[in-house]
Amino acid sequence: MSGADPPPEPAPEQGPDLRLLPGALTAWTVTAATLAVPSWWRVGVAAGLVAAGASVARVGLGRRSVSGLRAALAFALAATALCLGAAGLQSLARDAGTVRSLAAAGAVVRVEGSVASDPRPLAGPTRLAGRQIVLLQLSLRAVEGRGARTAVRSRVLVFADARWAQLHRGERLRATGRLAPARPGDDVVATLSARGPPQVTGGAPAVARGTERLRAGLRRAAASLSPDPRGLLPGLVVGDTSRQPPGLVDAMRATGLTHLSAVSGTNVTIVCVLALALGRLAGLGRRSRLVAAAVVLGGFVVLARPEPSVLRAAVMGVIGLLAVAGSRRRTGVPALSTAVLVLLVVDPWLARSYGFALSVLATLGLLLLARPWTSWLSRWLPAWLAAAIAIPLAAQAVCGPVVVLLSGQVSLVAIPANALVAPLVAPATVLGLVAAVVSPASAPLAHLLAVVAGWPCSVIALVARRLAQVPGGQVDWPGGARGALTLAVGTAALVAAGPLLARHARRRPVAATGGLAVALALVLPVPGPSAWPPPGWVLVVCDVGQGDALVLSTAPGRAVLVDAGPAPDDVDRCLTRLGVRSLDAVVLTHFHADHVDGLPGALRGRRVGAVLTTIVDDPPERARAVGAWCAEAGVVVRSTRAGESVRTGTLTWQVLWPGRVIHEGSVPNNSSAVLRVQSRGLSLLLAGDIEPEAARVIAVRLGALPQPGVDVLKVAHHGSAKQDPGLLALARPRLALISVGAGNDYGHPADSTLRLLGGLGAVIARTDLLGDLAVVAGASGPALATSGPRSHTSSSSSGSSTAR
Repeated sequence: MSGADPPPEPAPEQGPDLRLLPGALTAWTVTAATLAVPSWWRVGVAAGLVAAGASVARVGLGRRSVSGLRAALAFALAATALCLGAAGLQSLARDAGTVRSLAAAGAVVRVEGSVASDPRPLAGPTRLAGRQIVLLQLSLRAVEGRGARTAVRSRVLVFADARWAQLHRGERLRATGRLAPARPGDDVVATLSARGPPQVTGGAPAVARGTERLRAGLRRAAASLSPDPRGLLPGLVVGDTSRQPPGLVDAMRATGLTHLSAVSGTNVTIVCVLALALGRLAGLGRRSRLVAAAVVLGGFVVLARPEPSVLRAAVMGVIGLLAVAGSRRRTGVPALSTAVLVLLVVDPWLARSYGFALSVLATLGLLLLARPWTSWLSRWLPAWLAAAIAIPLAAQAVCGPVVVLLSGQVSLVAIPANALVAPLVAPATVLGLVAAVVSPASAPLAHLLAVVAGWPCSVIALVARRLAQVPGGQVDWPGGARGALTLAVGTAALVAAGPLLARHARRRPVAATGGLAVALALVLPVPGPSAWPPPGWVLVVCDVGQGDALVLSTAPGRAVLVDAGPAPDDVDRCLTRLGVRSLDAVVLTHFHADHVDGLPGALRGRRVGAVLTTIVDDPPERARAVGAWCAEAGVVVRSTRAGESVRTGTLTWQVLWPGRVIHEGSVPNNSSAVLRVQSRGLSLLLAGDIEPEAARVIAVRLGALPQPGVDVLKVAHHGSAKQDPGLLALARPRLALISVGAGNDYGHPADSTLRLLGGLGAVIARTDLLGDLAVVAGASGPALATSGPRSHTSSSSSGSSTAR
């Protein structure tokens, strides 16, 4: 061979190392599935898995391919055993003592402990019985109840009033309240309904006091900003979401920007990059820069509160940084797998956290998809634009199934929203962080920095609000596990077939475009004449037979439920068809079985802000059943009475009744909670089961309002003959809805009631004849759509009309 040898060709880049990923996912899944089982069972299974893993490791299986499979199986068994054992041992330690038995008995106790989380307003209506309700966690050190005082190490979730809102994390206190059992698998042993204010017995540790001073300084610096940046900046920088407007929260949820409304891995990545850059400018070596970044990250975690969500964000942010900038691509997935296992061992209850799932999956998307997709897009686009598209696209593709579980929707605007705001996050985070740090020394400088940081926050909020209003920006998708699995399989198939489809698209662009259109037509649900629910629905009266269950929409996937009908499956089915995943509140007008016995179905698999009841616990056995169901679900129960006004989402309601107990007629019926509701320009009167004695009092209160007439009336007591003509004439509804069972033996609705409503010019709709009744805000008033009666058809058939 003459001349110099040609230089060797560079070795092809190896793909990511996926060997630890199946084991980590297996351990995660098993931990989540077993959180509610007895602790001893988990410890025993963990011991059995250790033995099985050791046996697999000892078996000699010869060939290398089989050896790799053996190693993966042994690792999966060991990882699952580690997580199960940690969860079981932590549960045994947490349950030790008397808290669980006292909670099972519903005992009133006196507790001592320290504040373990910042107080936050109750989701949904924030004023119940005239008081603001806040939630916080306490780490108990002692509990006194049933004549005995014992030392404990348990955590409880506290429902308290506004007098608890000024507490700070780490403060020690004494308090009195009633214990109730937590839901199986919760990260607390019990719930505590506080009675009276807390008695603070000791201040927070020095570090906690110092960080609170910085957080308060940032809030003061941003106080003069407009509402959106005033609420968003503290959330983005230090995780303080207390001032975020509800409308902004909803808009960011609809556009896939919720990770920016609180501390997330994005913030952690920015802090680490800033620390490394400053270290480089200071001339530090690589190892010194890493140490400095670790110290800065530790300080940031303390500032943002070392809660599970922040620790999770810190771990995922560091791994995300390695994913985007990493020169060692193969180490990313093993690092993520190890981080998942470490976090689950430290806090096993993360296994059921949607936030944890979204963080892990988004990071996995960055590790597996962001770089190759950026490289592919760079063939046609500038590198910066390719990355701006590929990174949010990779995260959204992997997180989509979990988002569907939460909202029942797929956001088509999430990718452009994230791409548009991506350049704004870093300046807002850095400026806000500096403002917090300098606030104790110079309030004017902190204010100036907050004002400048408010500019990108304002743009982020503007993008969220505008894109949330784009028609078709959120596409309804089948909810539950089936919908999530369908989306996951479809996404995986599309990602796997992506390279082949890309080559085909370059060769035959017209055919590829047509194929994409056909695929979208097959996959995306298109509203048609039989779609349910109708777009823009305000109220749905569920066909639950002889009973009441009314659903008021407050936001996509959210609602307020008024009564729950007689059967759990019926109301659950109705809420599922409506795509309701979260109930801001449940209002039980009174305790008759046909209004409350379906409550377990409404609570099933949904987040519930609160359950509001009438002031009269009659019948007492149904009231006790409601209390037990809510205690099991970990939902607070409060009574509601005349004079209260509540706003949640697009909904405002005023409680007209009960104001007192009326002993004439049926006491439970005449104690029904009666609501006057405003939503999307419509007024509604929901009359429970009131009879003439209460109706006459309510008529006086309704007549005192500037506009006593309503667009829609839910007719009282299933249209019985016991109506007050004066109240009906005053309300003069355009649309009268009657929830009634087909062929009932009560004679509901009464002919006299139908004649009275017809004489007032109301359009009458009945669930026994038409099935579910949906009210939509039409251009000229309330429009009615129906699903078709359950007893006459197995599939819904919609019709519509407009009330005049």
